[in-house]
Amino acid sequence: MAYVIADGCIDCKDATCVSCCPVDCIYEGVRTFYIHPEECINCGICVSVCPPEAIFEDVELPGPLKRFIAINREFFGPEVTGLGSPGGASSMGASKVDHPAVATAPRNIGGKPAPCMPSS
Repeated sequence: MAYVIADGCIDCKDATCVSCCPVDCIYEGVRTFYIHPEECINCGICVSVCPPEAIFEDVELPGPLKRFIAINREFFGPEVTGLGSPGGASSMGASKVDHPAVATAPRNIGGKPAPCMPSS
């Protein structure tokens, strides 16, 4: 996996990253977006446009956020959405579920309000 969306996106979902992704590998969940680990080409464009700075290269994730590597990967697996590798987010639409760790995350991350308003 090249890039990972972490907790800064939960309840923010700015979506600028989605529109700039050249391979359409950023999928929408209920409360956050997820980067497909097999579809990402490691270009890094999403990092440069993310207002809450929630996207990291997997090797640069701070310790407490390393769990988001598994969260992003597992979102596509049979235990969460069963999406597998659909080959592009735009044809899928928004998922009606989130990874359980995201679904149960507190609304106010770190005791602070979410960094931006939800897009949908």
